[in-house]
Amino acid sequence: MDPLLAQRVAQTACDNVERVVVGKRREVLLVLVALLCRGHVLLEDVPGVGKTVLAKAIARTLGCSFKRIQFTPDLLPSDVTGVNVFNQESGRFEFRPGPIVAQLVLADEINRATPKTQAALLEAMEEAQVTVDGVTHRLPDPFVVLATENPIDYEGTFPLPEAQLDRFLIRLSLGYPGRANELEMLDRQQRAHPLAALEQAVGVDELLAAQAAVHEVHVALPVKEYILSLVEATRIHEDVYLGASPRGSLALYNTVRAWAAIQGRDYVIPDDVKLLAEPTLAHRVIVNPSARIKNVDSRVVVADILARTPVPGAQPLNAATRGWGRA
Repeated sequence: MDPLLAQRVAQTACDNVERVVVGKRREVLLVLVALLCRGHVLLEDVPGVGKTVLAKAIARTLGCSFKRIQFTPDLLPSDVTGVNVFNQESGRFEFRPGPIVAQLVLADEINRATPKTQAALLEAMEEAQVTVDGVTHRLPDPFVVLATENPIDYEGTFPLPEAQLDRFLIRLSLGYPGRANELEMLDRQQRAHPLAALEQAVGVDELLAAQAAVHEVHVALPVKEYILSLVEATRIHEDVYLGASPRGSLALYNTVRAWAAIQGRDYVIPDDVKLLAEPTLAHRVIVNPSARIKNVDSRVVVADILARTPVPGAQPLNAATRGWGRA
């Protein structure tokens, strides 16, 4: 298998998305990391910074089937998963799939739906399937949910339950683009939105092959232990009520392999772990009330853990060191 396949796919896709989303290369690459890991992304930021545009641009770049679900308080679970409808001609019930049946699903303002409707996503996000009236339907491959939420507006919203937050591989904030990037954005949209002319740059088959290539990236035993040390530290930190679960360990393990592959390496270094720790672990950490009073949030906790935890040495997997540090 070509060791540089994932790097080429990610760079091509990122360059294409940047024709629309200006000045957010790191964030775009992190979304692509999630795609390479078959994981889901939570985009948490204020309105108008390009969350929905980013999701649409990635779907067009990869040529994936794309569906959008606008979450509202009156949205029902069946509006997401689909329903069985009786066909009078055949005399049988037929499954009418909901918008969740797509390769890339944009769950817009996900925290505006009731917990009952949010729960309709749990099976889909974890097992890539939906069950309607006792019948299970597989979702297309790849299947990725890009959800957005506004962290500022609390009126009419329902906080995401911990079980659902834990199913998101990565949580990102786009932030404002900066003056120079915002000026470039104005120039690009003088006559039309660049999204309208965006074309596919990577095929779905290439994406699936790149996903398989990520599994070939080597993680040395000291780096694995570093990952576990960080996750275990979230469970005993003095400001934490509930730390990251084993799913958090797997999330960090998988994302660092994907990031290494994007960088053109077939091995992981500790800097990869430090870079991906906050996006993959912070949303899985619940800060205790006394810490919240002091304005300590989960991102601060993860940064503190990174500063405290010793960083191991690492070396690439090659002919001279093959087998070094293997579990």
